[in-house]
Amino acid sequence: MKKFFLTILALSVSAALFAQEEEVQYNQYGVRVKTTALSAESQDGFLVLRSKDNNYKIWLDNRVQVDGASFWGTEAYADEIGDGVSIRRARFAVKAQVTKNWYGEIDMDLANGVFELKDAIIQFKGIPNLELTAGNFKEFFAIQRNNSSRYLQFMERPMVAQALTPSRHLGVNAKYAKNWFWASAGVFFQSIDNSETRTFVESANKDFGLSEGRSYTGKLIFMPGYNNEDWGLHIAGAASYRTPKNDDENAALKGVPSVRFSTRNSNSINRKKYIDTDEIANTHHDFLYTGEFAGYYKGLRWEGAYIADDNFVVGSKTPSHLWGWYAQGGILLFGGRQRYDANGAKFTRVKRGQKWGDIELCARYEYIDFNGLQSGPAGAAEAYALGLNYYINNHVKIVLNYQYNNNDRYANGKGNKFFVGLDEAGKPTKDYTKVVAADGKAGVDYSMLAVRFEINF
Repeated sequence: MKKFFLTILALSVSAALFAQEEEVQYNQYGVRVKTTALSAESQDGFLVLRSKDNNYKIWLDNRVQVDGASFWGTEAYADEIGDGVSIRRARFAVKAQVTKNWYGEIDMDLANGVFELKDAIIQFKGIPNLELTAGNFKEFFAIQRNNSSRYLQFMERPMVAQALTPSRHLGVNAKYAKNWFWASAGVFFQSIDNSETRTFVESANKDFGLSEGRSYTGKLIFMPGYNNEDWGLHIAGAASYRTPKNDDENAALKGVPSVRFSTRNSNSINRKKYIDTDEIANTHHDFLYTGEFAGYYKGLRWEGAYIADDNFVVGSKTPSHLWGWYAQGGILLFGGRQRYDANGAKFTRVKRGQKWGDIELCARYEYIDFNGLQSGPAGAAEAYALGLNYYINNHVKIVLNYQYNNNDRYANGKGNKFFVGLDEAGKPTKDYTKVVAADGKAGVDYSMLAVRFEINF
């Protein structure tokens, strides 16, 4: 018995001494904090720090895309298009699961030395099948816009997706996803692209009392085969009621509520926007809508959508109708599989078929028509594209795109900026009303060959 009590005493003294030696942790603000051991690991090459119970996890999500492009085949009267190279994206993101139910993210782009805020998100996941999100993030409207740029089949999104589909805005959103059913509804406000955008918004508010505008966006998706690795379908529709954001120069300097829709029709190296409505002054609201159909079968993936916008100006009951559509597909040639993220309702990283990687052959047709603008036609265009994607590993991808662009005579850019044909005297003109088409030629047509080197880590 004596030995037993001596043993208990020794253990008690040891515990007390250990407690005295244990370091008390405080944060930089002087608050005592609880510490949790984290393990560091690589998840398919992405650095992740996480707790044993996975209630805390933080990781990096970075991306670099280096593009080069060459252009040829323009008509003699057309403006020259310069070849070039560019850092298309230089993304740095930190993402964190801070408790079991709360998630946060900040994502920025530093491409070509220009800062641009992307995602800044607070998200609650404490209700089964429901996600509540606040911050700056993509509106759930178009699959082509919501697909991450790292998983696009082509270097750039189709023209109509670039011009009409909403991207990131400040807002709040509720998303419900269970099995084959997916639904989303949100209210969104201004965009936070860069300092110029914010300056325009503040000037319009300060000098003219214009509000920042708001959008109500909803989407429904049905996903047959959502849990099948071999096949699946994505059948969706979305709509958005939008008042002017007043984040452009027209609103800032003139105090006139306005919107503008424009797009490049090849890639970011050709900076010319042949399709451009200019500022549509006195816009009351826009009604944007889409229907889309996508899917996959083993190594095959396809996607198509019709996207349209009805623009209503103050005092007019007849809207301007802007619209377009695209269809594209791709197939992995060496046994790989396409993958679809049912929770995000978008495509994700492919499964390569060989140790050395896999190659995807892609094709796309697209059309956009802004000639239904009430103030006058703003141009229509079509494009044919072929692509090869070489997936080397989980991180590295090489993209090769060929594209032929066909712009009509009305596609002369903002404020009649580009030459679109010859006049009666045989001289180049930017005014489509003066074009005398020789041999049926008018508008700007050209070809493009472009390459991208991409790494994700």
